[in-house]
Amino acid sequence: MKIIIPMAGRGTRLRPHTLTVPKPLLPIAGKPIVQRLVEDIVKVCNEPVEEIAFIIGEFGEQVEKDLLSIAQQVGSVGKIYYQDKPLGTAHALLCAKPSLTGNIVIAFADTLFKADFTLDKNHEGVIWVQQVPNPSAYGVIKTNTEGYITDFVEKPTEFVSDLAIIGIYYIKNGEVLRDEMQYLIDNDLKEKGEYQLTNALETLKRKGVKFAPARITEWLDCGNKEMTVNTNQRYLEYIKDTQLVAESAQIVNSVIIPPVYVGKNAQLHNSVVGPHVSIGDNTVVKNSVIKNTIVQQQSQIDNANLQNSMVGSHAKVNGTAKDLSIGDYCEVKL
Repeated sequence: MKIIIPMAGRGTRLRPHTLTVPKPLLPIAGKPIVQRLVEDIVKVCNEPVEEIAFIIGEFGEQVEKDLLSIAQQVGSVGKIYYQDKPLGTAHALLCAKPSLTGNIVIAFADTLFKADFTLDKNHEGVIWVQQVPNPSAYGVIKTNTEGYITDFVEKPTEFVSDLAIIGIYYIKNGEVLRDEMQYLIDNDLKEKGEYQLTNALETLKRKGVKFAPARITEWLDCGNKEMTVNTNQRYLEYIKDTQLVAESAQIVNSVIIPPVYVGKNAQLHNSVVGPHVSIGDNTVVKNSVIKNTIVQQQSQIDNANLQNSMVGSHAKVNGTAKDLSIGDYCEVKL
């Protein structure tokens, strides 16, 4: 089994947090989004994953090292590929052409999920879906009486289905998908100016490949600040029975209202933290009240009242109240 993760996008809706860090490396409950995604897919596959291919932009040497480390932590070999131009999902995947062989899972790196199924590799293809209340905002699927997918419909104006495609796919034969995507590019077959994965999947379906839906129990999007803070909240609830406060953290005259993640060498002084707060490594919080918030590494929070907020790394916040969104190396005083 291989996992292919396109993540070359800049994550503009999450600025300023993505100005210095690619969105998939932003932390959720103490781990990067892409690491959470990889770990969850490995659980669903229920078998060793031999390779994880990351398709990135020019993110720098440290990001590449971090990604290779994530692969290593789940017992896989990491590979780095580059997408220089944003020409669509099929184009992005073909940047990892040498890895598109055998059993593959494709997962776009801005989506997390919770599921209670194990991937059935007997299917030729599987598409992860979630029932949604507003299907007109998504690409959806239709199924037949046997449970296989008959249609992919992009943002339907009339109701055809409420099963939305979340951006994770299993393909039993990666070579077949690879060749269909290459055909799109060789023949310049674009949709809305880009080469789309869904067009290749539609062609495979017409040629007789049977795709089955796999329903997840919860879809966690990290598209913007509000969604990311909510995803952090949900993940803390999922893992609340594990050890979330690092042994090296210093908790001085402070109250923690779980679930709360506190990273290595973080310090809490005269503060109330929680519920649903993540505090990064080496961050210092003093005389503050923090709820439903993500604070990244090596930041300093003083005399603050934060709620529904995101604070980057190496940031300083003093006296700011309520909803806040500041990136790395920023300083806010009130």
